[in-house]
Amino acid sequence: MCYLSNQQLKDDQQAVPLLPVNKGRFEVWKASASPAHLQWVENSGFTATAGQSCGLPGANGELEAYLVGVKDSGFLYSLSSHANRLPPGIYRLESDWSRGDRIQACLGWGLALYKFDRYKGNEKPAPSLVLDADVDEAVRSLHAAQCLVRDLVNTPTEHMGPSQLADAVVKEADRFQAQTHIVAGEDLLTGNFPAIHAVGRASTREPRLIEMNWGEEDAPLVVLVGKGVCFDTGGLDLKSAAGMALMKKDMGGAAHALALARLMMENRLPVRVKVLISAVENSVSGNAYRPGDIIPTRKGLSVEIGNTDAEGRVVLSDALALACESSPDLVIDFATLTGAARIALGPDLMPVFSNRDEVAQQIRQAGEEVEDPMWVMPLFQPYRKLIESPIADINNSGKSSYGGCITAALFLEHFVEPDIPWVHIDTFAWNQSDRPGRPQGGEALSLRAVYRYLQTRYG
Repeated sequence: MCYLSNQQLKDDQQAVPLLPVNKGRFEVWKASASPAHLQWVENSGFTATAGQSCGLPGANGELEAYLVGVKDSGFLYSLSSHANRLPPGIYRLESDWSRGDRIQACLGWGLALYKFDRYKGNEKPAPSLVLDADVDEAVRSLHAAQCLVRDLVNTPTEHMGPSQLADAVVKEADRFQAQTHIVAGEDLLTGNFPAIHAVGRASTREPRLIEMNWGEEDAPLVVLVGKGVCFDTGGLDLKSAAGMALMKKDMGGAAHALALARLMMENRLPVRVKVLISAVENSVSGNAYRPGDIIPTRKGLSVEIGNTDAEGRVVLSDALALACESSPDLVIDFATLTGAARIALGPDLMPVFSNRDEVAQQIRQAGEEVEDPMWVMPLFQPYRKLIESPIADINNSGKSSYGGCITAALFLEHFVEPDIPWVHIDTFAWNQSDRPGRPQGGEALSLRAVYRYLQTRYG
């Protein structure tokens, strides 16, 4: 258990204080420290370098507190390295940091202790952090949502196909008394979701459109759309083995949409939430959709398939069209859509597109506030010519590899009504290597930024 509340402490349990210090605060601490502590710290070689820690002995030799070195800026991962290095025990953050900064630091503690142990046991005891009452609920809520993304993305497709993804949505819906509706298999055709069906029909596991609804009818409607490609072989335009290695994470957009809905429901944001997830496997078989096929969509636009490996935007097209039919106040889609986004901005900076510039800028600003960085990218209209088709309304693959994340966003824009504010986030959903607070594997990237924006917009 990475967190404890004050009420969970037993009468005989005492939490060891963690005293965060950077170089400047270390000098302040030394000015009021006892001679014994000063000598102890000097002998230990502690210099308040980020990641360093130094236990302070009490008068009777017991552990009195820990000095923990932190960086001069940023709070989210300030305790993360310490969470993985301190011995098992119970700790408490003691600082004059603001509530917001303490939420960030305590969240980073829990993120550092995350383990995906579904298939490999983890018996190593972990330290626990006692949360102050004013941050307890916020920290636990953010931590649970981010771990939900990690768990869903880390689960192999064998156990996270379209039906299991639907089960995950139903589980969250039941937790918050939300309603779900699922359209699967051939019913997608009669339900007018032809693009989802076309991409997913080659798999032995039926594609589906997963819908969840929560909130009061008279509240502003926010629709969250998620790309739920549970595995992407590339289809007939087959990926290489290296390109396929991480494709269990191609449902990361759906994981983000569901986790964001969880945050909104758990914290009772005064909105109505609709989640729409296009859940498919992009597989290879005799009935797989082909390069050159013309695919109908819910909106009535025809799509020429320039590349079967550009399937995410195709399955999102039906969901975005459905989202706009409810005349929502805001539509947000999350998708692990393009490698071009990673080439443009790398693995840690997520691009945000919007048909409302002010909304995109406000999301970027919200990301700065919660250390969840975003970057505004343009819906550069001249690039629309790159996805034109001579025989259909649009092509799903650009004529050039240049500007790939922009042309993908422009494709999606065709399926959004212009009078409806819309946001598209091309998330990565993955940590490529282990860093404090960020273990290798599935990751929520853009989740907290968008939630902070929604809190500001509706809270």
